[in-house]
Amino acid sequence: MKTYYRSGMCADITEKNIGQNVKLCGWVQNRRDLGGVVFIDLRDRTGVVQLVFNEENDAEALKVADGLRNEYVIQTEGEVVKRDPANYNDNISTGTIEVICSQVKILDSAKTPPIYVDDSDTSKESVRLKYRYLDLRKNKMHNSMVTRHKVAKYIRNFLDDSEFVEVETPFLTKPTPEGARSFLVPSRVQKGNFFALPQSPQLFKQILMVSGFDRYYQIVKCFRDEDLRQDRQPEFTQVDIEMSFVDEDDVININEKMIAGLFKEMLDVDVALPLKRMTYVDAMNRFGSDKPDLRFGLELKDIKKAVENSEFKVFADNIKNGGDVRAINAEGCGDIFSRREIDALVDFVKIYKAKGLAWLKVTDEGVKSPIEKFLTDQEVNDILVATDAKPGDLILIVADKQNIVWDALGQLRLEIARKLELDLKGKYEFVWITDFPLLEYDEDEKRYVAIHHPFTSPKPEDIELLDTDPLKARARAYDIVLNGAEIGGGSIRIHNNELQEKLFKVLGFSEEKASENFGFLLESFKYGTPPHGGIAYGLDRIVMEILGTDNIRDVIAFPKTQNHSCPMTMAPDVAEEARLEELGLILKKL
Repeated sequence: MKTYYRSGMCADITEKNIGQNVKLCGWVQNRRDLGGVVFIDLRDRTGVVQLVFNEENDAEALKVADGLRNEYVIQTEGEVVKRDPANYNDNISTGTIEVICSQVKILDSAKTPPIYVDDSDTSKESVRLKYRYLDLRKNKMHNSMVTRHKVAKYIRNFLDDSEFVEVETPFLTKPTPEGARSFLVPSRVQKGNFFALPQSPQLFKQILMVSGFDRYYQIVKCFRDEDLRQDRQPEFTQVDIEMSFVDEDDVININEKMIAGLFKEMLDVDVALPLKRMTYVDAMNRFGSDKPDLRFGLELKDIKKAVENSEFKVFADNIKNGGDVRAINAEGCGDIFSRREIDALVDFVKIYKAKGLAWLKVTDEGVKSPIEKFLTDQEVNDILVATDAKPGDLILIVADKQNIVWDALGQLRLEIARKLELDLKGKYEFVWITDFPLLEYDEDEKRYVAIHHPFTSPKPEDIELLDTDPLKARARAYDIVLNGAEIGGGSIRIHNNELQEKLFKVLGFSEEKASENFGFLLESFKYGTPPHGGIAYGLDRIVMEILGTDNIRDVIAFPKTQNHSCPMTMAPDVAEEARLEELGLILKKL
């Protein structure tokens, strides 16, 4: 990359340049003074090259080099020479050459950095985020940003080649009830009214299908005012895709080709197609999660038949009351886990509202368990058969309401995998989860709510259930899961006004309320709407999986902390009184 300041980049200098004069620029990574000779590691975004300054080549340049410090920005010129083989550095791509410098110019000096600009830095994340511009100079963070760029570039190229059209949708939109809390933006021109920042372009992409675009995509910022965790941010990037005249298979087929191509391009991983598919009910019954990690076993086993008549009332009474009893066979853990470790697992499931955790250690002599005396030999044998148990195994059982059993054991299998320190590196297990429930009942609001969003179509054979038993209706929805993380989700949408109005009614929206919130979409449906569906990916999550990190802040250039703040810019901040008056706002003291 030749410019006014340089003839090329640091990592581009190789043995083919030996004997040539080069001009380089960058930051001082390291300085070593060996008395009469100064070595400088010069860093730019491509990598590092070693510079050599000595009196023989230029006494003035040596004098300047002697005053250089870490993170100074310099320009230098010199001849590329081969290093003595004894001094090769296998840790950098330029490790067989060095540049004997005859000139050097300080373009800018630097204070002593408050963090060490190196991947070995151990500064607290709060400090690294405050000085993010220094943190981003590190090789690891730079690689994250370049990887993110390459992922987005591949996706754009794939969708462009597949005849999708990229269309931008507005950031200032109408507030609508879509599930998560929206960020509101006050209008200065229409005082008292507010825009909302979009949680997704959902309504606009459906309108684009009404508009006849047929295939749309967008890599776009979305916003949700919700509590944060390691894989969540208030602003995140979504790969948004919508298609007309399609069913579930059409959407799934083209998307899994894109994902397989992406992982081949980025990681040289061959993803076998078609990807596995699993219904929501099957995923919950086997893994206790609608985003199962399939890289290891520890599946949930139904043992209700084995214990339905047991004298152990915790099991029997729970079954009679419509609850569930399931077990995990932690193979080999009976010989590994101490009683203290098992007690810790008991406490662990209580985090997920389970009342307790029963356990049986399987030995050559039989089972050892606090509940053994309440079980008959036949019941014990049936449990062992149901869980495929053998000597050395540890059977862990939760009896409770079905959702609690799923959640507690689903989290427990992940906890056991962590404790066993299973080697999962380099394994990529994809699965489509299908046939989600369409609705759930919100006890607080005393009404049905959409599990995905209110525009998701029910399965045709389940439409009648909206009138008789709404909770049994299944959605034409699908999520793509990788290694226990949902990286994307979508559905076939409702394209018929009559069906949309029926669902709104089930959700408790009056005709007036539905029109108030979604009138523009419903009006558009009156002018000829094609069947359509799509999917949205979390770009941040895809990059996280490719890089093998569990912290979303590792893949975003300027992320927010858990309390929605930016330590670097100190946002959010107070607004001037005059600005609030312009917006017609008065702050209430808290």
